[in-house]
Amino acid sequence: MKKVDKVYKVLSDLQSEGKKSISAEELMHHLNLDRTSVSRYLNQLFREGRVIKINSRPVLYALAKEQEPSVKTDIKVGSLDKIIGADFSLKVSVQQAKAAMLYPPRGLHTLILGETGVGKSMFAELMYEFSKESKIVEENAPFIRFNCADYADNPQLLISQIFGVKKGAYTGADYDREGLLKKAHGGILFLDEVHRLPPQGQEMLFTFIDKGSFRPLGETEKMVEVEVQIIAATTEYSQSALLKTFVRRIPMVIELPPLRERSLIERYYLLVDFIKAESKRLNKSIYVDKSALTSYLLYDCPNNIGQLKSDFQLACAKAFLKYKTKNIGHILIEQEDLQQQVKKGLMRIQDYRKEINEILKNKGDILRFNYNEQGNINNEVITLENSENNEIFYDIIEKKLSLLKAQGLLEKEINQILNIDIESYFSKYMSRLPEKFPKDQLYKFVNMEIGDVVEKILSIAEGRLNKTFGEKVYIGLAIHLQGSLDRIKNGNKIYNPKLNFIRINYSDEFLTAMELAKIIENKFSIEIPLDEIGYLAMFLASDLYEAEIKKESKVGILVIMHGDSTASSMVRVANGLIGEEYTEYLDMPLTMKAEKMYDIAKNKVIEIDKGKGVLLLVDMGSLTNFGEMISEETGINIKTIDMVSTPMVIEACSKALLGRELQSIYKSCLELSRYRIETRTNNYSKKKFLIITACFTGEGSAETLKQIISQNFTKAYNIEIIALNILDRNDFLTHVESLSEEYKIIALVGTVNMFIENIPFIPAPDILSGEGVNKISKLIEAEEDYIKIEKSLKNHLKLDKVEDLVGDCRAIIRSIEKILSMVINEEAKTGIILHLAFMVDRIKNENETIIHEDVDAMRNIYTKEFILIKQTLKPLEQKYHIEINDDELAHIVKILINNNEN
Repeated sequence: MKKVDKVYKVLSDLQSEGKKSISAEELMHHLNLDRTSVSRYLNQLFREGRVIKINSRPVLYALAKEQEPSVKTDIKVGSLDKIIGADFSLKVSVQQAKAAMLYPPRGLHTLILGETGVGKSMFAELMYEFSKESKIVEENAPFIRFNCADYADNPQLLISQIFGVKKGAYTGADYDREGLLKKAHGGILFLDEVHRLPPQGQEMLFTFIDKGSFRPLGETEKMVEVEVQIIAATTEYSQSALLKTFVRRIPMVIELPPLRERSLIERYYLLVDFIKAESKRLNKSIYVDKSALTSYLLYDCPNNIGQLKSDFQLACAKAFLKYKTKNIGHILIEQEDLQQQVKKGLMRIQDYRKEINEILKNKGDILRFNYNEQGNINNEVITLENSENNEIFYDIIEKKLSLLKAQGLLEKEINQILNIDIESYFSKYMSRLPEKFPKDQLYKFVNMEIGDVVEKILSIAEGRLNKTFGEKVYIGLAIHLQGSLDRIKNGNKIYNPKLNFIRINYSDEFLTAMELAKIIENKFSIEIPLDEIGYLAMFLASDLYEAEIKKESKVGILVIMHGDSTASSMVRVANGLIGEEYTEYLDMPLTMKAEKMYDIAKNKVIEIDKGKGVLLLVDMGSLTNFGEMISEETGINIKTIDMVSTPMVIEACSKALLGRELQSIYKSCLELSRYRIETRTNNYSKKKFLIITACFTGEGSAETLKQIISQNFTKAYNIEIIALNILDRNDFLTHVESLSEEYKIIALVGTVNMFIENIPFIPAPDILSGEGVNKISKLIEAEEDYIKIEKSLKNHLKLDKVEDLVGDCRAIIRSIEKILSMVINEEAKTGIILHLAFMVDRIKNENETIIHEDVDAMRNIYTKEFILIKQTLKPLEQKYHIEINDDELAHIVKILINNNEN
């Protein structure tokens, strides 16, 4: 037995014999140890929470009450156990508090030490609750709180408040008055700021502590006896001269640590409590931007928990004001709502990134809290970077999909959240694998049979593809195959969102993978699904992926906005939703001069330009001119869009990652901006229809397709057909861009899909079979229907320029489809356009809105849709000077969700 355990056993034995508390000297006589060693072991037991220390002369020790044999310990989880930090920074304090309350016969008087705002009052109340739970005091026993600082300027009045006063004790004492000490009989008197007691009051308190009785102020004969436990609190520490007497006379001293000495996870749970308290008070969910939450976790908070709470409440009040005045539909606390000293917390992220990542792991950029829900409910945006290293990347994708499903999303809505780019994640997975890895180590978690099969199929693949695979591919494929075989045997689905892309772009590797899959199937008696063959092809094409990633340049995206954190907050949301830290940002403090910001922006543009240009997304003012000036100075191709919104940043980032050209991204973003609506030409419905046929030469296939289409559509359709070559993609896109100014492009027909926004693609074989001609007919009919809608609505709407309104509504629907990856069928689009048009006219001219039931319930289910659709509708609000309220918004969201075919 260790000596420390021997000390503990002897202490336990002595208490079992009836000793309540024992000094180190008494223990020394029962142990073959010197007094210094005994004291050292007792202090170790105290730090471990196994014994309590009673501050007396000499210092006495006793078992912590949960350990002491003679005390009932049927209280499993009480008020003190639930306090945040009970198992961490407050563990010893909680043990001391329990021991103080349980110590016979009626507990120990206690002094709580701690800085302003550490929670001394709350801790005292929890001690009282624990005392009731432990049946030490009656359920209705009094708990009286008194702050000595309130009467510090009047010593006599202060003493009389606590001890009572006899008539005539001082001028104004016209009758006998009972003090708080007597009113607390049978319970607890909590004296806050006890160091403000004058000397006379201190002596009276010590008399009560020693004898259990006291004399009211002015009383010379009669003693008053009461059963009251004193809990005192002070910001003065025991080293101060004023408190030395207190420490000598009060047996239990508990010190509560300041917030700066507590862990970040404890501060996080404190914040969760505050947020949920505000949620309950407002009876609404509260959303918190991740960067704002990080600021609260890291900022310097000198007045501890009290200040943390008040600082958060201030931000919550600002967010509530936005909610009420701007009708945004939700209470969202963003970085801009924080006080300056709180915002500075984000500057410390580099020092605490690991802890912050651990706390906020798998949580999205916007977290939702509601007092009715257990734990922390949030809109989780799961990223592969947060995953454990031993998880295969498609396992991670499936886990992510499952988590999103658990939030109430349907399977068809999964890709609406993250816009998964498998190639990017695959390259990250491969880059993490070691170049060398001993087989005996690999075989600890990969079946040897799998290792042998991988070796065999890679050898075959080398011959088929005329390439050599390194050990990294062998390791990666072996680990991957281990997981995939388990998944297939268990009947779990394998999902590869890039399957068609792989089949088209890596056809040789895909054909080889199909051959190798048969070997794997025969070896393990399973059937490998097509999605898994796609993954196998990716491993075979891993060298092409790496080469393509290295050589492929993309358009740079840079967001610059006024304010300390406006751009950074917006970009964090966009990058989080996309799943890539791609878009760059620059925050421009309001105190910064434009000249300084220009130099910073120029250097950043030079840094991120990879030869394909840079798109600047700015808010207003001088920033709108930066792009043209930087372009003239550096020669870099730059496009600028102002009045930027979060959907616009998401749109730009996603298109850049797909390799789109600057002009294409610029145009796509304009469609989301209010300027797209405002500059729409009135002759849109009068444009001639155009069909583009395309092949690599612009002749041959393109001309043949043109002739076939011409034979099926007469001049009555007012259709032009133009054949173009697609040999140079950039030239082709530029040509299409110019044609779109003159024509309404109905479709692109060709041998290769060029993936042009808002232009349907019809493959050449469909035209040859006749199916494509039917598709074109339906597209033309749809366009003609829109023209009919415009003409018809002129007779029913009070607004001028109905053609513009219909076009604006179509643009809004396209924007919603893009930002939420929805596919709305054409018939439903007609109905939605009519609904939007009538809504605008109704609100504009009659100021009436519809009523939608269960708005809050819908918002909780479709949080992301509510936020993004609300933002996408802003151009409509701005152009027509209307305000779309939550009822109208809920109705639109419901229509769109119900008609989503994706």
